[in-house]
Amino acid sequence: MAMKQFFSEIKGLKVKELPAYVKPMLSIDAAKKVVQRSLDNYHAKYIQTSSIDPLFHVCFGGMIFSYLVALPEERRHLEHQQHAKEHGGH
Repeated sequence: MAMKQFFSEIKGLKVKELPAYVKPMLSIDAAKKVVQRSLDNYHAKYIQTSSIDPLFHVCFGGMIFSYLVALPEERRHLEHQQHAKEHGGH
């Protein structure tokens, strides 16, 4: 949705005008405003309504985080297994 809106906004711009239009969107202040707006929306949608969804978000986020942390070790283990299989080792 946001990308569609962005493309519709820049559709009428010339190529020379595009950097001046995009530059304010990439500033630190703009990023802080986007994060703050997202947190406000999340709070209004889930926290104020006493929804159980934030608990699910934390659980699934923790599972994904732990998977990503363990992924390099798993890849090394699988590569070692493949190497051992190819060379007849244990």
